[in-house]
Amino acid sequence: MTVLRIEHPVSDFVAWKRTFDSFAERRQTGGVRHYQVLRLADDPNFVLIDLTFDSRAAAEAFLTFLHGIWQSATASQVLRGAPQTRIAEVAESQQL
Repeated sequence: MTVLRIEHPVSDFVAWKRTFDSFAERRQTGGVRHYQVLRLADDPNFVLIDLTFDSRAAAEAFLTFLHGIWQSATASQVLRGAPQTRIAEVAESQQL
């Protein structure tokens, strides 16, 4: 399993979440198997998104798609600054 981690400040979480939700079908067709959205406890307009994929290639392809989205006029309305991204391989995962 591969995780694409995205971190960025947003101008308005509710507006950002509406935009995020509008891409639900694209996440599914892009190979996202699971996702979670987190907000910093001390800054609710800073989000961290973990997108889980079956492979690194799928994560990299989706990241390429996201770079295009982040250049759009819609994204400029909700993002504050450039998103930071990382791709990581899951070494271990356990739910307790």
